[in-house]
Amino acid sequence: MMWIIVSSFLVYTIFVAWFSWYKTRQTDLTSSDGYFLAGRSLTGIVIAGSLILTNLSTEQMVGLNGQGFGESMVVMAWEVTSPIALIFMAFIFLPRYLKAGISTIPDFLEQRYDLRTRQIVSILFLLGYAVAYLPTVLYSGALVLDSIFSLSSISGTSQFTTVMIVALAIGIIGCCYVIFGGLRACAISDTINGVGLIIGGFMIPFLALVALGGGNLVDGVDKLLHANPAKLNAIGNHESSVPWTVLLTGLLFNNLFYWCTNQAIIQRTLGAKNLAEGQKGVLYAGFFKIFGAFFLVLPGIIAFLLYGEGGLKNADMAYPALVTDVLPLALSGFLAAVLFGAILSSFNGALNSSITLFTLDIYRPMFKPDAKERELVKVGRIFAGGLAAVAVIVAPFIIFAPSGLYYYLQEMFGFYNIPIIAMVVVGFFSKHVPSSAPKITIVVHIVVYALSKFFLGNVNFLYVLSILFPLNVFVMVLVGKLSPRSTAYELYDSKKVDLTPWKHAKVFSVFILLLMIGVYAFFSPIGVAEASAEYSPMSLIFMLGTLILIGGVFWFWRNTNRKQRKQEDQSEFNQSLKQSSL
Repeated sequence: MMWIIVSSFLVYTIFVAWFSWYKTRQTDLTSSDGYFLAGRSLTGIVIAGSLILTNLSTEQMVGLNGQGFGESMVVMAWEVTSPIALIFMAFIFLPRYLKAGISTIPDFLEQRYDLRTRQIVSILFLLGYAVAYLPTVLYSGALVLDSIFSLSSISGTSQFTTVMIVALAIGIIGCCYVIFGGLRACAISDTINGVGLIIGGFMIPFLALVALGGGNLVDGVDKLLHANPAKLNAIGNHESSVPWTVLLTGLLFNNLFYWCTNQAIIQRTLGAKNLAEGQKGVLYAGFFKIFGAFFLVLPGIIAFLLYGEGGLKNADMAYPALVTDVLPLALSGFLAAVLFGAILSSFNGALNSSITLFTLDIYRPMFKPDAKERELVKVGRIFAGGLAAVAVIVAPFIIFAPSGLYYYLQEMFGFYNIPIIAMVVVGFFSKHVPSSAPKITIVVHIVVYALSKFFLGNVNFLYVLSILFPLNVFVMVLVGKLSPRSTAYELYDSKKVDLTPWKHAKVFSVFILLLMIGVYAFFSPIGVAEASAEYSPMSLIFMLGTLILIGGVFWFWRNTNRKQRKQEDQSEFNQSLKQSSL
């Protein structure tokens, strides 16, 4: 009965809200560090849970399973390859972020380049969140909850009205977390929901296999492995949505932006108690991502075997159909609550990051440089309410957009994600690239990416990103060679947290990589899968060519830095001689 679903949903949701309040009631929310970065007090487990829940949302639970239903296990690449980027985050990005004591990525870009670069990137982030990400999270979340609770049928309202009401409810609850609890309340709730997601997430494929086997788990597994082995193949050819040749190129660059520079994601890591706890959180999240394929993609494959190719209205109904058909009523309410938590987490993460960007990168430097801590928090809360209201208003109108809008929007994010990761990487490893370089790079990137949409519209955008990242880096290094900054850049040491690394970080990283390779081997022709098509030799040529291009940019950068260091050493030697003669 519906009251059982609603009761279990409310009990779990209210418990999470109460526990988050209870654990954060002593947190100082009057300072920017306390409000935006949880007082730099987050531990590894909390960071890991928050990273996972911020990342997971209905776009993935529904979208990836839908893609698995329509394609194959090849789409697991979005999940299983994430640990590579998270290892980069743990060893390269996070130590530098914590050393500099930054609150936002644009904050670092100002330290490295100038205030104008910081503001440009902040505006790009805010536009992406406000126009695309937040409304899409609300819209897709409303659709899932409508599917589970049959809200449209019960209330007799149109889907547009239902989406508006549910989006409003999510927006209000999300604002309560962000406005009254800050980052720590979001992180605590994420941790609890993370446990629920693990339990509920893995419950779906288990029960779906039982249903596939007619009540017998062993028979279900046997059908999964032998009914259509081609659907289990994770090694995509050049015609697939994620060709194998982009795993270490375009997809990696996309993941580096998402896990290492996307403010909505890394906000949690910037609040780490120390580097060791931050590394634990990042690497624990990487470990979990490897198993994401088993509840974000595999249920879609099982749904294909259960319902058949034409058994559902569309592929995106695969996951909601399984939730409705295989879960007991009480557990349906529990999983709905967990999914609701995932929706809230994604919404809260982007909202918290947006107000952090607005208050610290735009409001204070542009409008009120002498603003006090309390005023910044107050302005952030007002901005959060306004941004959430805009997202709620926009969300239901997505229903009138053509299908595949979210994937299209992700492609559009390519207009700014690659330049940002290029700015950060070049900023870390160069001392003489000037502030003009990132601005020139943004213009070059947007022009080239826009042209690729007109002339290479049928080419997978991950191939385009494979070329554009080294191009962006090359442009920045070239500008630095032609017009170097007058003084060498040195990374500022804020001494805000202990930078002693986690002693098991390297061993754990190797373990994660071996596990990732093992999962790929399992879902491949040498494991349980069957090759679905021949692989084009051009794919290998493209991958080798891209790696050579990246190597060429690296050689150019090393050669340029070597010459600059020699010039600096010679200048210092001449100066010392001059002083000696005096």
